[in-house]
Amino acid sequence: MDKESLDMLEASLRKTMLAKSGPALDAALTEMGWAEMLSEAADAAVPLVFRLLGETGSHASVLVDVVLNATGNEIGTDVELPLPYAGNTWVIWDRGATDGADTALGGLPLRREEEGYPIRVAEARLAVGWWLIGSARAMLALARQHALDRVQFGKPIASFQAVRHRLAETLVAIEGAEATLTLPGTDNPDLTALLAKAAAGKAALTAAKHCQQVLGGIGFTEEHDLHVHVKRALVLDGLLGSSRELTRKAGAGLRARGSVPRLAQL
Repeated sequence: MDKESLDMLEASLRKTMLAKSGPALDAALTEMGWAEMLSEAADAAVPLVFRLLGETGSHASVLVDVVLNATGNEIGTDVELPLPYAGNTWVIWDRGATDGADTALGGLPLRREEEGYPIRVAEARLAVGWWLIGSARAMLALARQHALDRVQFGKPIASFQAVRHRLAETLVAIEGAEATLTLPGTDNPDLTALLAKAAAGKAALTAAKHCQQVLGGIGFTEEHDLHVHVKRALVLDGLLGSSRELTRKAGAGLRARGSVPRLAQL
């Protein structure tokens, strides 16, 4: 897919996600050819779709499709697939749940499950990583605009060094995490995906903390959009393993191995 086509697709997807969410967005993505995009051009489709989910604050059950596709199963089927969650727990994405359901976690139709079974999560971790990046960029954009608009002592707070440092640290965290998500194929894709998901989770949590501080009291209110992205980032960080858990898991594996594999050619 050339750049012009990709830009047109992104614009169309963004418009759709801003207008729809949940089952309605699932149906819209199906009409737009999500199944074909995932099966034929996953390397381009997954980063684009999941980043836009984060940036727009919408949601769809496409994560389940990523897991099914990675294991060679038919996507779009109405299956209840247990997904690992932080604290050695499990959740199920309820495709039929409506927005605001009592079982929702962070606005996502996830319900707790007593137990699960091993599934392939490498591709899904990369997808959630892009979702986290999108959420982090949305929070940064909100904080940046507030810093430009909010005036104290006769000048925008964006001119204050402390505010600029918060925004700069957030951007560095996001760019670093995105770099891990775009690493080329390696000999250890599972470890690469694990580290990328951990980095994306840490970046989103950094964005939530710093952007909340930049926004101040307005960021806690229901009237401002920040709280939606903060709640979403907290849940997505826990989905398929939290950044803290994954970092510890990677460290334990490297200690047991006794060496560090090369994941990128520098």
